[in-house]
Amino acid sequence: MHKKLTLKSGIAAALLLTFSLGAAQAQDVVRLGNLKFAHYGAVSYIKEIAPKCGIKVEEHVFAKGLDVMQAIIAGELDVGATASEAAISGRAGGAPIYVVAGFAKGGARLVAGAGQKIANVKDLKGKRVGVTRGGIQEVLLLAELSQNGLTYSETKGKDVQLVFLAYADLNQALMGKNIDAMMQSEPQSSQAINKGFGVEILKPYETPIGEPVRTMVMTEKFYKERRPVAEKFMRCFVEATKTFIDNQATAEKYVREVVFRGQISKQDFDDAISNSPYSYDITPEHIQITTDVMVKTGVGRMSKPPVAKDWVKTDLLDQAKKSLNVK
Repeated sequence: MHKKLTLKSGIAAALLLTFSLGAAQAQDVVRLGNLKFAHYGAVSYIKEIAPKCGIKVEEHVFAKGLDVMQAIIAGELDVGATASEAAISGRAGGAPIYVVAGFAKGGARLVAGAGQKIANVKDLKGKRVGVTRGGIQEVLLLAELSQNGLTYSETKGKDVQLVFLAYADLNQALMGKNIDAMMQSEPQSSQAINKGFGVEILKPYETPIGEPVRTMVMTEKFYKERRPVAEKFMRCFVEATKTFIDNQATAEKYVREVVFRGQISKQDFDDAISNSPYSYDITPEHIQITTDVMVKTGVGRMSKPPVAKDWVKTDLLDQAKKSLNVK
């Protein structure tokens, strides 16, 4: 009888241990939303080094930043990588998020079709300009047009006719002469130039926004209730980013072979990253200026724009950088 009880107790203890280990393992899973761009490569790389950070990262790739926000609102993600305008629109729309880091700067180009007589922004008058709706590229395009005194609309009748297309369709539209110019992301804008059907007009960083910073966002629940895991994730983010900054060969190999599966050339990658370098930092001031420009240009149509100082929180980033001796 005693032996049976001991056996049963042993089985119960083993089951309890298995359950506890499973629960701990599940707790350390981080669900990450990401986009398929060259400058999002270090974020993707986090999942490769996650085991040595003591976590498992499940990456989910979306077509655009607003899709990441929708997944966060649906409770499907813990962390998301997106351009600042999607984070701002998401927060204004009720997404329970904090901006916790920046992971790349720049990443946009105004490109004219080859053969078009477009040397500057003012030359866009009377032209069709393609852009992705709701992206940071739209914010930058409208800011540039406004700064140069040009009016714009989706319909004819204004100085510039806007043509809204997905990132993946812009290059094809420019090559097919369905649009005259485009505000495009990387590496697609570099590909258009390197393949000869696009010519750079400018990098749109002379608006009040300057170089746009891509944002790493974290749900409030993850930030507050799973703090130890959030700290591990942020250290992993800093380590992945440092690897890509310090070793461009590693970054190039991973982005070209894993993220894009051979679809972009070395030249495309080099040109893209020269226009969208990997980084860590973000400030409330940058997010506030971007918010103000969005309000002015009408991008996002926010009834109550969020105040940056209330939801930009860089304490986890500062802690991670300090622990890894990153300046």
